[in-house]
Amino acid sequence: MLTIAPSILAADFSRLGEEIRDIEAAGADWIHVDIMDNHFVPNLTFGPPIVSMIRPVTQLPFDVHLMTESPETLFPALAAAGANRLSVHPEACVHLHRTLAAIRELGLKAGVALNPHTPLSVLEYILAEIDLVLIMTINPGFGGQTFLPSMLPKLRELREMLARKGRQDIRIEVDGGINAETAALVTEAGADALVAGTYIFGQQDRASAIASLRAASRLRR
Repeated sequence: MLTIAPSILAADFSRLGEEIRDIEAAGADWIHVDIMDNHFVPNLTFGPPIVSMIRPVTQLPFDVHLMTESPETLFPALAAAGANRLSVHPEACVHLHRTLAAIRELGLKAGVALNPHTPLSVLEYILAEIDLVLIMTINPGFGGQTFLPSMLPKLRELREMLARKGRQDIRIEVDGGINAETAALVTEAGADALVAGTYIFGQQDRASAIASLRAASRLRR
């Protein structure tokens, strides 16, 4: 079943609680939370205090994408704040296996986020430790970027890898330039969770935006 995870990076932060309630009512499945430190990526967003503040607003799972150096330093605070899954970048982790184990020890789902240039081979020996792979279809750091079609073969290769390893239970999430057109492409290639920021929050009718993502994915399956 396709999961839609609107990214609050594109929300109106002056009324963030209302925005989250709106997308929940519109049919969102997860809330995607982008945490950036202005070191690993050239942007600065927010941290665990904001996650804690918005946790009472919704019962939807918080899907947290950590674009930070030394992400493990934030794990305890994010767990306490109400995060449900944490995704980290291999380039930000000195010992990726240990980092993923630390996430799972806190009772959270663990994910690995792969930048466009990051090869799938980094997953080869850590599949037992992960619940999700996040394929970036833009270079991370800012919303509203253009989708990179060159990531479609990477998605297909990932789907085939997970099938060979008997790990079809691992979710394949895609983030970057997602709209009705690209949703059809990435779901056909193997994605089963879509992060969309501008496409959802940029429309007055968020329910129609989310419905269009689901409809587009069904048409190409």
